[in-house]
Amino acid sequence: MSYKSKLRQSRNQWKNKAGQRAGKNRYLTRELIRIKNERDNFNEELKRTKARLRQLEAQSQGLVVQHKLDLVFLALQLFLVARIGFRAVSRVLSVLTAPLGIKKPPCPQTIINWVTRLSLVRIQSASSLRALPMECAPFCCNGLIWMIDMSIGLGTGKILTVLALEAHHHQLAPTAPGFQNVRCVAVCVADSWTGERVASFLERLIAVMGRPAAYLKDAGTDLKKAIRLLGDKGLASPSIDDISHVIANLLKYWYGDHPMFETFLSSCGRVAGKLKQTILACLAPPKVQTKARFMNVHRLIAWADRLLKLSPPGAAKAGSVLSKLRSSLDELPSCKTFIKRFLSDAGPLLKCQQILKTKGLSYATLTDCKPLIQSIPSAGLSQDFLAYLHRQLDLAKALGLEKIGLPISSDQIESLYGLAKQHGVGQIKDADRIAIRLPTLCGIPTRAEAEQVLGISVADQNKITDAFTSLIKQRREVFSNPDRLQSLGTDQVRPHIELIPSAKKQSKNPEIYDLSTCYKAQSGPYPRTQDGCHSP
Repeated sequence: MSYKSKLRQSRNQWKNKAGQRAGKNRYLTRELIRIKNERDNFNEELKRTKARLRQLEAQSQGLVVQHKLDLVFLALQLFLVARIGFRAVSRVLSVLTAPLGIKKPPCPQTIINWVTRLSLVRIQSASSLRALPMECAPFCCNGLIWMIDMSIGLGTGKILTVLALEAHHHQLAPTAPGFQNVRCVAVCVADSWTGERVASFLERLIAVMGRPAAYLKDAGTDLKKAIRLLGDKGLASPSIDDISHVIANLLKYWYGDHPMFETFLSSCGRVAGKLKQTILACLAPPKVQTKARFMNVHRLIAWADRLLKLSPPGAAKAGSVLSKLRSSLDELPSCKTFIKRFLSDAGPLLKCQQILKTKGLSYATLTDCKPLIQSIPSAGLSQDFLAYLHRQLDLAKALGLEKIGLPISSDQIESLYGLAKQHGVGQIKDADRIAIRLPTLCGIPTRAEAEQVLGISVADQNKITDAFTSLIKQRREVFSNPDRLQSLGTDQVRPHIELIPSAKKQSKNPEIYDLSTCYKAQSGPYPRTQDGCHSP
C-alpha cells in the first residue's frame, strides 16, 4: 500500500472517531444543561416551600413580624408614635423577639439609620405634595400654607424649617392641626439667618413646589423681610401672623413696662427659693423662660393667684403650715391688684386663642370671640386684638376661607422644635443632628414609606450625613486624641445640613422667571390697585 493510501485511510478513521466523540459530547452537554435547569427549579421550589412553611408556622403561632419590612415598620412606629428613644426601641424589640417572631432585633444604630432614611424619603416625596385647589389663589397650585420658623442657636447652627399644612384643614378636620396633619417640606441649618438668606432659600423651594397659598409665621423681622423680598421678585403670597405671638406681643406692650411687673417676677424667684426643699415644695412656681417670656407668663401669674388664695385673711397659728406659707410669700401679696388685672385681660384673650386654634378664623368663630373680647377691661388691648382679627379675616376672604376657617396658629412648628431637642438627640444639642430628623416627626409612618426606607442604600445616606460636621463625632475624636484639638478650627468651614426636595424634571435653564401679578381674574389673594394689578 502506498504512502498516500495509508494517509487517506488514517484520515477517514480519525474523522469517524471525531464524529462519534462530537455526537457523544453534544448529548452529554444537553443532558448537563437539562440537569442544571432541573436543579435550579428544584432549589427555587424548595425556597418557596420553606418560605410558605415559615409563613404557615407564623400564622399558626400568631407571629406578627414575618419580613424585614414588618420589622422596619414596627421600629419606626415605636420611635415616632410611641415616642421612645433609639436604645429603648432596640430593647423593646429584643424583649418581643419570641412573641413577634423576630430572628435578630436591630441595634440602636440600625434604627438611627432607618429614621434618617425616612427623612430622605419624605423630603424627596414632598415635591408631589398637593391639597385641595383654591379658586381665589390662581397662582397657588398646591393649596398649602407654609409654616416658617427658626430655632434658637443650637451648637454652631440655627435651624430654618418649613412645614406644609392644607389650607382647607378646618373643613376636613374638626380639631386643631397636629403633627399628623403637617409635612416637613424643607429644613436647613446655617450659622445665622438674614432676610436675604431666608428669601433665597424659599425661592429655591418655590421653584420646586410652587408658590404657597400663604405663609404662617411669627413676628420676626427676618421672616418679614424675606417675604417682602419675595414680593419684590413677583413671588409674593399673603402672610398670616401667628395668634400666640400676637397675644404675647400685646401683653408685652401693655404690661412689659408696668411698675409692678419686675417686682412680681423678682418675688416669684425668691418665693421659689423659699418653697423648694421644704414641706411646701409642691407649691413651687412653674418654670418660665426669660426668652419669649410673655408666651407663658400667664401660667406664672395664674400660679400666684392660686397660691395667694391659699392664704385667707386672719391670723395663723404659730408653727402651722399656713404660717410657713405666709412667711414664704415675700412681696406677692402687694401684687394682688396687678395679678387680678393681668388675669382679667389675659383670660379672655387665651379663651379666644383656644377657639381660633381649634376651629380657625371665620365669621362664626369671630362671632364667638366678640363677647369675650368685650369683657376685657383694658379697652386699648381689646381694640388692638380685634383689629388684628379683622386684618386676618380680610386675608381669609381673599383666600376664600372666611366661612371654612383660616389656620392661624403655628404651634406645630414650635412643638416640633421642642420635641426634636429632647427626642433621640442625646445630651449635646447639635443643630444638624436635630434637623436631619425633623421630617420624620411630622406625619404617621406607613408601610409604603418603610418599603422605600429599605430601598435607600448606605451610599445614598452617607452622601447626606457625611456632608456636615457632627458635634458628637468631634467630641469623641478630640477626647480620644488631644492632638486633634486644633482641627476644630478647620472643621467649622464644612457646610451644614440642608434638606430640600428636588424636582423630578428639572429645566435646563437654571434661571427662575418671575410671574407677573397682573391677571384678569377678579378674585385673588390681594386687593386690586388702580392700575388693575394685584398687589400685596
